[in-house]
Amino acid sequence: MVHIDSLLHAGYHNPVQRPWQVERTLTKGSLMYPIFITDEADSLIPIPSMPNQNRIGINRLEEVIAPLVQKGLRAVMLFGVPNDSVKDPLATAADDPAGPVILAIKLLKAKFPALLVSCDVCLCEYTSHGHCGHLNEDNTINNEASVRRLAEVAVNYAKAGADNVAPSDMMDGRMRAIKQGLLDAGLSHRVSLMAYSAKYASALYGPFRDAACSGAKFGDRAAYQLPPGSRGLGRRAIERDMREGADIIMVKPAMFYLDIIRDAKELAPDHPIAAYQVSGEYAMIHHAASAGVFNLKTAVLESMASLQRAGCSLILTYFTPELLEWLD
Repeated sequence: MVHIDSLLHAGYHNPVQRPWQVERTLTKGSLMYPIFITDEADSLIPIPSMPNQNRIGINRLEEVIAPLVQKGLRAVMLFGVPNDSVKDPLATAADDPAGPVILAIKLLKAKFPALLVSCDVCLCEYTSHGHCGHLNEDNTINNEASVRRLAEVAVNYAKAGADNVAPSDMMDGRMRAIKQGLLDAGLSHRVSLMAYSAKYASALYGPFRDAACSGAKFGDRAAYQLPPGSRGLGRRAIERDMREGADIIMVKPAMFYLDIIRDAKELAPDHPIAAYQVSGEYAMIHHAASAGVFNLKTAVLESMASLQRAGCSLILTYFTPELLEWLD
């Protein structure tokens, strides 16, 4: 005999009832599209390890973004991909006014004023050694010098018109330095700060490093990105970034770290929680679907549901173009 306190089916038997059981509904406004801006102005360069993704030259950017805006795109995240010739140990090209990111900010804000333009803030794409900060003579991270440079870059992106800056470097104390820089520049009222708070040293970044040409020339990033098994460090990083002025908390990668997303939601219930479905996750889903393991649309939508169920209100995903169509 089935007892009354065991009965659940009636609450979702009718299809109309099923959305009532969902905590969050995926909308186009829940998505942010990460894009790679190359300094080869007229280029549209396919990224072999990331199906349907390209490095986009500034002169091709409008043609790529305009159809997506028409379909409901609300936000993008910019990553610069400079030529190797401008890279140096101090990442001096990161905020070059003639560099790919600042040119892209200005074009996007001029052509699409309602589009939220967010900028990843890191030095790895611009350093000759490929690490995310300045180095000491023994090749360890010089945290203080790195934070100063990151704050300069973030403020210059904001001055160029960025709506949001998002430091992904994982240096200690960079959130406070950037927030103070925005305040000193008179921009803290309009430019938000999204913290890559719990960013783990994951195997899932490989395609991104190909796309951004940002792999470390020696060693790895395990001394500043979080160990994959460390829940406590992730929680401490989230709490630190909240104290230092973060407006949005991010967890990266996404699907292997749903427990950390839930922790973020519990630790920061009054902050938007973002998750970055990274390049390796994107490639895995694509390749599995291509091999007939599952239907691409069904799997992507389920992945979105899992992130929202864990606590996300914002998802950075390379599937954004497809989702803009599917959500119609």
